[in-house]
Amino acid sequence: MTYLPDSMMQLAEAQRGMLTRRQAYGAGMTTDAVRARVSGGRWQRIYPGVFATFSGEPGRAALLWAAVLKAGPGATLSHETAAELAGLGRRPAQFIHVSLPPGRRVAAVPGLVVHRSARILAARHPCLAPPRTRIEETVLDLAQVARTFDDALGWASAACGGRLTTPQRILDAMSQRAKLRFRTPLQLALGDISSGVHTVLEYRYLHDVERPHGLPRAERQVRVLRGSRSEYRDALYQEYQVTVETDGRIAHPAEARWADAHRDNAAAADGIITLRYGWSDVTMRPCFVAAEVGAVLAKRGWPGPVRSCGAGCTIRT
Repeated sequence: MTYLPDSMMQLAEAQRGMLTRRQAYGAGMTTDAVRARVSGGRWQRIYPGVFATFSGEPGRAALLWAAVLKAGPGATLSHETAAELAGLGRRPAQFIHVSLPPGRRVAAVPGLVVHRSARILAARHPCLAPPRTRIEETVLDLAQVARTFDDALGWASAACGGRLTTPQRILDAMSQRAKLRFRTPLQLALGDISSGVHTVLEYRYLHDVERPHGLPRAERQVRVLRGSRSEYRDALYQEYQVTVETDGRIAHPAEARWADAHRDNAAAADGIITLRYGWSDVTMRPCFVAAEVGAVLAKRGWPGPVRSCGAGCTIRT
């Protein structure tokens, strides 16, 4: 960072080296002074009126600050960008998303997606910088624009499973919104997340396999100690010593397969039968999965029966 007046140094450092033209003028710099720094290569123009006060490649945090400064007063990082900052495990999105209060206008800028929210002040995190929406509000923003309910649920599951928030906090945030896509199914799903459902596939197993086919209710995310390590069973039928593991990963690396095998072998040593199903099994063949799980449970003493889930069910009772 090149020399800056003392009045600007602290502000630039707080903004990861970014300053606006207005901020520079407010600290006493002249138009010629700003222009000289840019033309001399000591500063670089990131957006019209927004400058990096250094010559190197801006990092991600600096670019996010630049986007907020370009969007102007009240701008708050939101949607996929707020999710990225919260550590929801998704790669940085192609575009930077910011939300503004209603009535605010900003000129179109490549790479910047602007949303408007009447409650952005309440949704904004009170202390994190650069400014971004609270995690509960981020989840609901993403649910609002999700293509499917599974996509919406995926955000809620990831946030709760990563212990970034709780189902109750998301429900509390929902109550503040007059309009919200998938409101009712999300409310029901959050209740299931409270009882241990951590992923979309676990939710689909519960709603498409276990409940409609009359299987007994499994305990979810049951902690098992292996020496000094903790393992978790997705769905454990404790009374019958049967566990169902769901794997939603499209790519299943060799090391992950070995970890699964070792976990299954250890469970077998404890007398637990492990049944493992992927996305296509649970979503495309739920009746077959129910019949198979029911048959194994029956061998362990479950009185049954597995029941038909409807007219198109392959199970006949």
